[in-house]
Amino acid sequence: MKRWDAKSYKQRGEWVELQFMAAAASHGYRVLSPWGDSMAYDAVVDQGGGFLRVQVKSTEVRLGNGYLCQFRHGCGEKRGYEAGELDLFAAFVIPVGVWYLIPAVRVLEPTQKGALMLCPMVESKKRQERFKYEEYREAWGLLRRGRRRLGRHTG
Repeated sequence: MKRWDAKSYKQRGEWVELQFMAAAASHGYRVLSPWGDSMAYDAVVDQGGGFLRVQVKSTEVRLGNGYLCQFRHGCGEKRGYEAGELDLFAAFVIPVGVWYLIPAVRVLEPTQKGALMLCPMVESKKRQERFKYEEYREAWGLLRRGRRRLGRHTG
């Protein structure tokens, strides 16, 4: 995948949202985009009778074996998300072109996490088990789950 060099964090966010919508569509999902940027989510997956609210995040910040991804509102804001505002986070590790689809409950409850370490370079299954969020790497099947089932997905 060719990486687009954004001029600002806002432009990068818009580009990553488009990447998510294209990737979800390529997996057979119908994706909607809310008008404006005042919602707590960036995209909606139409499940034909229900909707999943998805907040799209991205990272390029490499630290050791992984990438640090922030899970807060906008660049520089300290305010986190609240349970009930969204259903799923889609985090894109830009340098390696890997998606993580993480139920919001895993990030927001019982205590809110401001950032997660995502480790897409770890290939061995044995080593992956040591890293908390690897089960969500390219977990596109989660988009088929209803809100209730996703809300109970605690790993």
